[in-house]
Amino acid sequence: MGIYSPVESSFAIIGEPNRRAILSLLASSERSVGEIERRLRMPQTSVSKHLRVLREAGFVEARVEAQRRVYRLRPEPLMEVDAWLAPFRRFWTAHVDTLERHLDRMEQ
Repeated sequence: MGIYSPVESSFAIIGEPNRRAILSLLASSERSVGEIERRLRMPQTSVSKHLRVLREAGFVEARVEAQRRVYRLRPEPLMEVDAWLAPFRRFWTAHVDTLERHLDRMEQ
């Protein structure tokens, strides 16, 4: 098995669709495990498994509130991914700008 950089590990973690769905939910607000289960219609065991992976990788953190765990997003790993993507933005920005100009010409 090879050695992965933190960014490669981050891509492997966020590459899983259920984990991306959890991250998307947590992007808007903190949520309990039960709320994540209900919103995503996933079994508690699956939610807990994905949250454990996200927590161990540093994407989320939990706090205990009464009898439940409440999770929130940690921005640092996503900032690392964003920093890695920064040099590539110019490629898709240029393509989007070209497409917008083309669509504007077609509407005239």
